[in-house]
Amino acid sequence: MRIYQWLDSRLNLKPVERTLLDEPIPGGASWIYVFGSATLFLFLLQAVTGMFLAIYYAPTPDHAYDSIQFIEEQVTFGAFVRGLHHWGASAMVVAIGLHMLQAFLYGAYKPPREVMWMVGVVLFLLVMAFAFTGYLLPWDQTAYWATQIGLNMVGTVPVVGEFLMRVMRGGEVLGALTLSRFFAVHVLFLPALLVSLIAAHLFILRRVGPAGPWTDERASLGSETFYPRQVYMDAVVMLVVFTVISSLALLVPFPLTDKANPSDTSFVPVPEWYFLFYYELLKYVHGPLEPLATWVLPMLIVLGMLFWPFIDRNPVRNPIKRPAALAAGVVFLVVVFSLLGISLKNLYAVPRIDPAIAKGRALFYQFGCVGCHRIHGEGGAIGPDLSFVGDKRPDREWHLKHFKDPQSVSPGSFMPKFPLTDPQLNELTSYMLSLKKTP
Repeated sequence: MRIYQWLDSRLNLKPVERTLLDEPIPGGASWIYVFGSATLFLFLLQAVTGMFLAIYYAPTPDHAYDSIQFIEEQVTFGAFVRGLHHWGASAMVVAIGLHMLQAFLYGAYKPPREVMWMVGVVLFLLVMAFAFTGYLLPWDQTAYWATQIGLNMVGTVPVVGEFLMRVMRGGEVLGALTLSRFFAVHVLFLPALLVSLIAAHLFILRRVGPAGPWTDERASLGSETFYPRQVYMDAVVMLVVFTVISSLALLVPFPLTDKANPSDTSFVPVPEWYFLFYYELLKYVHGPLEPLATWVLPMLIVLGMLFWPFIDRNPVRNPIKRPAALAAGVVFLVVVFSLLGISLKNLYAVPRIDPAIAKGRALFYQFGCVGCHRIHGEGGAIGPDLSFVGDKRPDREWHLKHFKDPQSVSPGSFMPKFPLTDPQLNELTSYMLSLKKTP
């Protein structure tokens, strides 16, 4: 308090405090108003974790993949910070989506708040641009080929498509210039734009005020200042969101696929969940109708969202009394979540191999282990059959010690020591433990 009083005596902070905390909320504080603050909190979390990741990240095709591996395996708390950044991106998409849904239902785009809604739509598009540009940075197979598909879609836009695609790639092919360009856009251009528009969004909110509840009866009950109840609600939601994201970062790993290989055209990328509905839509549109899905429909949806305040001229904010607007919103959400559900169902129906197991299997063949050991009838018979070694030797530590120094656990073994790094030891061990009679 003494520090605050000292600063207030010199900077006159009281008017700023009143502007930020004494804003009246029509109808009083509510948990339904927390999504804007949650989105702002998540943006700050993304900015902080992104800055720490950028310290170690190298935006070149030769080093990007290795720098991410270094962050994951060598940097203290590196995997946790990358997990926060990854799951924070998903949480930010959810938060801004819920914020826009709340504004849509409450008719918060009605006069005099049209400009605030339009700025919010642009903010949503910038968040999706963040997701797209950040997806390439790990430079693994999924990142490379998913980005290639996205660029090809841009190329279908008439007249300017080829030009836009070359600008985004930085040349004729997806390569070093593309990666450095995406990195610059992700960490410099987009944050500057987002901060500017957040400031504009908050400025407009201060000028026109919160919309409040959609019914006059609730609004007539009086107003309540932003502090203390709404501040408390926002703080609780921020704490819950951070706890959930931290738990996911600790408990749910986000492994890389193999390093990007432009010559491997057989690789089928899977985008992040928030792009899956669009990924599914593209499966149903082929040939001459393809531009309809790649740019016509997205452009119409974006323009419709942007100018929705001028399309829905009904002055009533109650969604029940806006049946056309409510029906349009319901149809849009049903289509999006139906496509998302179909895509998730199809993805989970396909058996997936743990990347560590796949890498371990590759190491098994790379170091010639197949010459001495047989697995399911394939390989030599000099050493023990490893077809079901995961059942016989389920102890991970035993395998790690065995690969580091075979003599330490199997005296008299003729198996030589191999120059394996710690990640390779873990991958080879994961492969051994996967060799079981039952999955």
